Amino acid sequence: MSGLMDAPVYDEQRERRKTALLIAAGVLVVLLAILFVAGFIAGHGWFFTNLPAEHKVDRFLTAIEKKDFDTAYGVYVNDDNWKANPGKYTGYPVKRFTEDWTQYSPVGEIHSHHVDISRTDGEGFWGSGTIVGSTINGKKRLFLWVQRSDGTLTYPTPHIIQY
Repeated sequence: MSGLMDAPVYDEQRERRKTALLIAAGVLVVLLAILFVAGFIAGHGWFFTNLPAEHKVDRFLTAIEKKDFDTAYGVYVNDDNWKANPGKYTGYPVKRFTEDWTQYSPVGEIHSHHVDISRTDGEGFWGSGTIVGSTINGKKRLFLWVQRSDGTLTYPTPHIIQY
């Protein structure tokens, strides 16, 4: 029979370690919660998951500004090596793409842009794609769809974002 006198010796260092771990875990949970919500409030998706789509749209619009339509087309179809397999893109050839983003552009010639906001949309927990809203030439709004499954861009989007 063991009694009170047989209790283990109090280990102050172990107790400090336990307390420090509990505090660190609590701080980590709070920081993750802040990060989770901050991305959404800032317009970049939960945990900032829409940032890759925003960067893709930024690369696309930067290439259009520079009149580098080959690079822009590669971003649009998500294939930097698209010239090696031109038959793959006969549904939307580069000639038509260049016309669409020059003389028939929905916002006119692009001289400057700013990616403003993005929203996940579609089926599934993370959505099937992202709508990215940008301001073109300081005044016009342009919305592009980034398909999550294959990384391609689409214009027009299924709907626009109010902001």
